[in-house]
Amino acid sequence: MAFPPIRRFRYIIYLMDILLLSLTAFGGPQVHLMMMIERLVKKRRYITEEELLELQALCQVLPGPSSTQTVTAIGLKIGGQPLAYLSLIVWSIPAMFLMTAAAIGIHYLERHSISLSFTRFVGPMAVAFLMYGAYAIARKVIHNAQGWTFLIISTMLAYMYPSPYMTPVLIISGGIAASLNFKKHEKMEKGPIRIIWRPIIFWISVLIAAAIIGKLTNSLPVRLFENFYRNGSLVFGGGQVLIPLLYNEFVEFKHYLTDQEFLAGMALTQVVPGPVFSIATFVGSVSLQSHGWLGQIVGGFVATAGIFLPGTFFIFFAYPFWDQLKKYRGIRASLEGIHAASCGLTIAAAISLFQPMMNDIQPLLTVIITLLLLTFAKIPSYVIIIAGLLLGLIF
Repeated sequence: MAFPPIRRFRYIIYLMDILLLSLTAFGGPQVHLMMMIERLVKKRRYITEEELLELQALCQVLPGPSSTQTVTAIGLKIGGQPLAYLSLIVWSIPAMFLMTAAAIGIHYLERHSISLSFTRFVGPMAVAFLMYGAYAIARKVIHNAQGWTFLIISTMLAYMYPSPYMTPVLIISGGIAASLNFKKHEKMEKGPIRIIWRPIIFWISVLIAAAIIGKLTNSLPVRLFENFYRNGSLVFGGGQVLIPLLYNEFVEFKHYLTDQEFLAGMALTQVVPGPVFSIATFVGSVSLQSHGWLGQIVGGFVATAGIFLPGTFFIFFAYPFWDQLKKYRGIRASLEGIHAASCGLTIAAAISLFQPMMNDIQPLLTVIITLLLLTFAKIPSYVIIIAGLLLGLIF
């Protein structure tokens, strides 16, 4: 599809703004949202603040990376699907490049027997970020005893049964259980819903094709794409929820990464700008480290494509009828259970990662000090991680 010249120029400026955001947006979705309001709403006026918040609310409901989906949805709103795809690519490429380069660098150090001891402060810091993230999300989305009950149950089950299959079971179960309490929500006048099924057909077709081709060829890159595509189809709640999924599947279940490598990747997501889902790029790249640096580039690419594509299809599917869908009480009620289960998964992952550190004073103190800094000092996360790397090099 060719854009008219005037629109094409406007869209190029828009994509340059997205690129600038992708290079400067440190932190999680909340920080990203404030930066989008400042640049895309107040400075450029591509959309209104109310429209942006509506799009962000839609992305919170859908599986996938909320910041990335919000950027994609803005592109969809102002320029249709072509601009939405371009927005996704421009937003995700810098983080993909940096995380792939980091994975190659870590493998180089390991291959040449160069100690990674300088990262010894970074791993505990990453665990502290996960703990703080779970706490911050729980405070924001859980408001009653039912939500806290769902959170406790999902935490216990996810901790006792660390399987990649436990995640969709808990998220779906939490959503269904919470939806039964729909009567407490206000009735809203509903209109007809016109559903376009093509994006969902594309989503299912890609999932089935990747699973079949991976099974028939036993190709690790294809299987990695399917793994990340499946995870990207199930993640409600952002990067903090994706982390336990990837940890369970690729560290504990498949052993593609070590604990130390995974923790290094977690910490790097706090240093690298752009989407927190870039942890998937790192995991995919390290998973193919036995295939050399070219294999790691392929691993980073297929992981990035796999983790971001499902959320894009969901946006294309839900955007046209979101205004009507959110008026159903069952849909609004289910969100509480979904968010509570997601928080439980994050807490369970934090506990699993923290357990080995409890008997060593240095990582234990690092976790505690990092939590105190995050809670009371409000120091940017990337500053804390860089300080941790410098401490590791000095001491």
